[in-house]
Amino acid sequence: MKKVGLVSLGCHKNLVDSENILGLFDRNGYEITNDPSEADIIVVNTCGFIESSKRESIENILEMIKYGKKVVVTGCLAERYLEDLRKEIPEVDAYIPIRDYKNFNKYLHPLDESVDSSLGVDDEYRIVSTGPFSAYLKIGEGCDNRCSYCAIPLIRGGFVSRDKDSIIKEAKDLAANGIKEIVVLEQDTTKYGIDIKDPNVNIVALLKELLKIEGLEYIRLLYLYPDEISDELIELMGKEKKLTPYFDVPIQHSESHILKDMYRRGDKEFLRSLFTKIRSKVPNAIIRTTVMVGFPGESEEDVDKLIEFMQEVKFDHLGSFSYSREEGTPSYNFPNQVKEEDKKKRLDRVMKAQQKISYQQNKKHIGEVMEGIVIGKDNDNYLLRSYWNAPDDVDGKIYFTSEKKLNQGDIVKVKISSAFVYDLMGEEYVTD
Repeated sequence: MKKVGLVSLGCHKNLVDSENILGLFDRNGYEITNDPSEADIIVVNTCGFIESSKRESIENILEMIKYGKKVVVTGCLAERYLEDLRKEIPEVDAYIPIRDYKNFNKYLHPLDESVDSSLGVDDEYRIVSTGPFSAYLKIGEGCDNRCSYCAIPLIRGGFVSRDKDSIIKEAKDLAANGIKEIVVLEQDTTKYGIDIKDPNVNIVALLKELLKIEGLEYIRLLYLYPDEISDELIELMGKEKKLTPYFDVPIQHSESHILKDMYRRGDKEFLRSLFTKIRSKVPNAIIRTTVMVGFPGESEEDVDKLIEFMQEVKFDHLGSFSYSREEGTPSYNFPNQVKEEDKKKRLDRVMKAQQKISYQQNKKHIGEVMEGIVIGKDNDNYLLRSYWNAPDDVDGKIYFTSEKKLNQGDIVKVKISSAFVYDLMGEEYVTD
């Protein structure tokens, strides 16, 4: 039987693309292998978001070429630098940019004449790679926010909502196949439906439909743009048990002048009032964010104020990264670029400050009984995913013990007994 190997790089939106690509190979009669030496075709689904991810993508392409198999390169790097890649790495057998996913087999046909050249990547055909109980659900493509540092619109274009019926059908199919948790995502999840011009098509309406699906135990949202989080959405997340009260709200910075230069909507006071509102309406809300250091024009005082804002809001989870100067973006030509060594020092300051905040926030959960899904085992401890932690390995882990044998996908209650900087520890909570 023909075999395909796939290397998936970058974000979880890209992972869903990879799963759809595997679905196409499955339709073409291929078996999936994790051993590149066994594969007839190796696909490298690349990321091209920032400099480090571009470097990683190229390293993986070159590594896969060494196996002497047919190599196909897809994804963001192929979309952004197609002609450069064809020129610099001609050993690749086929480059398939994102815009041509619907014609995927047309590019594949010269490598395997047995494939149907009319077939392309299809949302309805997918090999879920995230385990037997959890899956991502992508609801759109592209982004309209046009932040001054971000290359995503250059790569994936403007925001396009996925057809609602297609989303619901996929979610039902996932539930029918044993998926208990879906993670709804897009570059800007809160913008869903804005391009459809129908007041009945929006993120809240979509979630209400998803909540009706039998078999789904948990629904989580990722990537909420601050000024698009409506009161209706907050209220829905506060009252629906299946909809985890997990607010993933990337702010990028706290200081208004930097937000303005980033072309981000909303200022510091808006962000302050938003998080106050969320915590007042949803007392058990978990708030996660990402922040950027080293943006052009940022001063040490701005970093001080960012840390003060973090200490004020008390984010449960926070990721920080250094500004990457990306060609084609407005900020590439901004004055007052920050030195790399200063970026590293600022990143270290921010993360050390967050460690203290995270530990204080985590201690609040001691004594709490959390319900969630058993996601695996680490030595003698089981691992739990609850409303507290997303499945993308950004947040910490919940370790727990149990007197009985548990299986992946079981839904249990765990009483938290200890807290650490990033992780929680507990034991299964059993009532008589």
